[in-house]
Amino acid sequence: MSKTVFVLNGPNLNMLGKREPGIYGGNTLQDIESDCRKAGDDYGLTIDFRQSNHEGVLVDWLHEASEKAVGVAINAGAYTHTSVALHDAIRAISVPVIEVHISNVHAREEFRHHSKIAPACKGVICGFGPTSYILALYALKSITD
Repeated sequence: MSKTVFVLNGPNLNMLGKREPGIYGGNTLQDIESDCRKAGDDYGLTIDFRQSNHEGVLVDWLHEASEKAVGVAINAGAYTHTSVALHDAIRAISVPVIEVHISNVHAREEFRHHSKIAPACKGVICGFGPTSYILALYALKSITD
């Protein structure tokens, strides 16, 4: 039986493929969604893939995941570095959450070196381009089996 994993994406990730391709590459969010669905099929996971530019929507989806999913992969975008609300929402739910980033945030601007959500997450994967999402799905499959 397939298990559902939420893949949540925060602000500006809808601009992938157009926004700073030197940092984020040429893949669109739709390309990443397609790759996640293929990996989900391989791993026996049903992927619920979503994007919002609004912090409260991401909070609501985390709450929903606690009832409908076995885990969450989240690329919170800039909210990673600012959102106590996302930190608290992750702590409030019982399913594991993996923080995901396309770029290596530690090799970028200083303000990106600190994550407000990482202490609430099971783990962090960054710097592997779109493959970071696939690695997060593999991790969730491994810890929810």
